This record gives sequence, C-alpha cells and structure tokens, in this order.
Amino acid sequence: MNKRRFIQILSTILHNGYINSIFTYNIYTGFLKKFCAPGLNCHSCPASFFGCPLGILQNFLISIRVLSLQVFLGALFYITGFFFLFGFALGRFICGWLCPFGFLQDLIYKIPFFKKNIILPFQIQRYFKYIILIIFIFIIPLFVITDLGYGILGFCKYLCPAGTLEGGYLNLLLHKNLRTLVGTIFYLKSLILVSIFLLCIIDLRFFCKNLCPLGLIYGFFNRFCFLKLSFNPDRCTSCKICENICPSNLSIPDQLNSVDCFRCLNCMQICPTQAINLNIGKINELSCNKIK
Repeated sequence: MNKRRFIQILSTILHNGYINSIFTYNIYTGFLKKFCAPGLNCHSCPASFFGCPLGILQNFLISIRVLSLQVFLGALFYITGFFFLFGFALGRFICGWLCPFGFLQDLIYKIPFFKKNIILPFQIQRYFKYIILIIFIFIIPLFVITDLGYGILGFCKYLCPAGTLEGGYLNLLLHKNLRTLVGTIFYLKSLILVSIFLLCIIDLRFFCKNLCPLGLIYGFFNRFCFLKLSFNPDRCTSCKICENICPSNLSIPDQLNSVDCFRCLNCMQICPTQAINLNIGKINELSCNKIK
C-alpha cells in the first residue's frame, strides 16, 4: 500500500468513524459535528463525525435573511475562516489525499471497463463546476425562498452525489420508515449518482475534475497555498510522461498549480529527472514557466 492510499483510507475513517450508528440507528450529533471536515462528506451520513463545508456554506446562505447581526458575523467569520484556513494550507491537496468521495472515485475507476478521458469540444466540461458553484451553491440558496423565509439547499437537495449515497441510502438502510418518504427528487438524484459513477469508471476522477464545487473553491488557492508544485526547466527532457499520466489532462508546467490540479502527485512521482517537486511553506508563487 502506497502512502497516498494509506492517508486516503485513514482520512475516510476519520470522516466516517462513528460505528455506533449501526447499533443506535442514529447519526452522530456530538461535539465534533460543530466542525467541518475538509472533504466532500455528507453531514447526514450516519457515521459522519463532522459537518460538510458545502452544507455549512449553504445553510449560512439560506438563513442570511433571518439572522441577527451578531449571529451573521459569527457565522460569516467561521465559514470564511474555514475555507481560508484549509485553502491556504492545502489547496486541492485535500481532493487528492483527504476527500472520502475522491477516494471512492479512485476505487471505482479500478473496475475493469472501457477507459477514456472525456473531453468535450473546447473542453467545456471544465466549466460545469463553475456553473454548479454559482447556481446551486449561491443563487438557489440566496434567491429561491420558501414560505418560511429561508432559501433552499440547492446542491444538497438536487445534486450532491455524496449526500445521495451517504445521507440518502445509508439512512434508508437504517430507517425503514423513511422509505415511504422517497419521492421524485430522490429518484432523480439517484440517477445522477449512477451516471457519475459510470463516468468515473470510464474517466478517472470525472466528478472531481468537472463537477465538484468544493474542489473548485480549494482550487482557487492552489497557486498560493502552503503546499504547491514547482517546476525546474533545467531538468526537464520534454518526455511528456507527466502529461500522459495526469488524470486532469493538464498542460505541464503551465497548469501545474491551476484550479484543475487536484494534487494526486502522479506527475512528480513519475518524472524520471525530478523536474517537478512539492514545495512546503513557501508563500510566494514558484516559477512554472514554459520549457524553453
């Protein structure tokens, strides 16, 4: 077992380690639930110790109209502090090493099946996550209002595959009475989940690369975070092995620290001349110029 796989397993256990839910049939509601875990992991998962960053962000936005100034400022500082802390510290290293749903995609890709990088004309699939972030994380929670004056958890309610799997199906297994409440939206979300799984069998980390709004938020910090990649043009032989192994189909070195790099570090590990390195603790952006 390599180091990355070990850390992924450990992180998944830390995200979802409440095994008592099997016996009590209840989700964890203790002290740790007040905090967010960094990866995409449903708050309503019976085994989850922590909240979901996207869920916390959406809950803040749907409640913004009814919050007092004091509560509003406290929630705002908490949410922005969380994203800045993990963003500047790790960036999309979280996606490649710590996210349980990312780890699940890695396992799904091992299923023997037709494999292909799914690239649409003009690479428009890379814009999907921006659309999801803007519409389902911000616009729907802020502007689609219920009779009670609250917004709607757009991403959680309509799209989130982690929520469908962990918060949906696992709770249905534990609570038979919930099965009578299953409706059209859940069936549509199940279809989305199955579709994402099929795409992830064909294309490694399809959801991470093209759909995940949480990964996009972390990606904005990639060029400035505590952990980032650097490139030494003097060592490069232009063999392009790094580009061939990159699951995000990035152009290296130009996109080495772009929002689309989820830090699997495959490029660094396979480079025969060690032209790519992981730099720790250097705040200023490192050189990633084109090879001359």
